[in-house]
Amino acid sequence: MSLSSYRMHRIYLAATMNFGLGSDYSEELAYYDKIRKEMNDMKKDQIKKGITFNWNISEEIEK
Repeated sequence: MSLSSYRMHRIYLAATMNFGLGSDYSEELAYYDKIRKEMNDMKKDQIKKGITFNWNISEEIEK
């Protein structure tokens, strides 16, 4: 049996707000764990902000 969109949304909210799921249903637990893993993976990735500078600009202009 697949999860309804309503139930998936409730699980998503619980996972993103660091709430416990409160369910022993294996399909719900798997979906909750998947969301938590994706969130932890996103925290590990570096976010590149701003403008990257190329310090060899004068060398490129001369070529």
